[in-house]
Amino acid sequence: MASSTFHFKEEKWIKHYSNCHRILLVGEGDFSFALCLATAFGDASNIVATSLDSQEMLRSKYFGSAIANIGILKDKGCTVLHGVDANTMSQHPYLKHMKFDRIVFNFPHAGFITREHDSYQISCHQDVVRGFMRNGFNMLTEKGEVHVTHKTAYPFSKWGIEGLGEESGLKLSGSVGFCRFEYPGYVNRKGAGHLAGETFPVGTCCTYKFVKSY
Repeated sequence: MASSTFHFKEEKWIKHYSNCHRILLVGEGDFSFALCLATAFGDASNIVATSLDSQEMLRSKYFGSAIANIGILKDKGCTVLHGVDANTMSQHPYLKHMKFDRIVFNFPHAGFITREHDSYQISCHQDVVRGFMRNGFNMLTEKGEVHVTHKTAYPFSKWGIEGLGEESGLKLSGSVGFCRFEYPGYVNRKGAGHLAGETFPVGTCCTYKFVKSY
């Protein structure tokens, strides 16, 4: 009588993320957040990590750390994509037929146009988040979640993250305080401006979790 061997995947978690989730990371800087998850899981085959920057831009902006992190991620089975715009990602040739359990954008930012508290600057940030939410809605599994990690103090509180989600057919299912040090190895970095590549104080911030409202 023939015998069969069944291999069960041991589920591993770090905060809100499991190696059993299909995870899309958007707007990665030096890819240290992706590497943090991959290290916790011991494998990255469930992760698609993307950046708006090209590989050449990443190399110049992050002084080699991004390229080193990407190399480790690929060795762990991660899919890494460059030139992925949060506002059009659902139409990306690789992504447009895929669905995800978690779609994550940490500290979205439109780049430095004017001062952070200026209404035009805030509206530019809102456009980025709004586009991400709309695209994310189309890329979620039935019980999937869109996560946005964002500062909550003024002027960042003026972005109206919850309302932007509602505009896109998403509803807030909860928000959880974010602590960078709960993600070993993750370094949040500026993606634009004369200090691009440098880290920045996150202050009071949280991860907003959204699900489909219908």
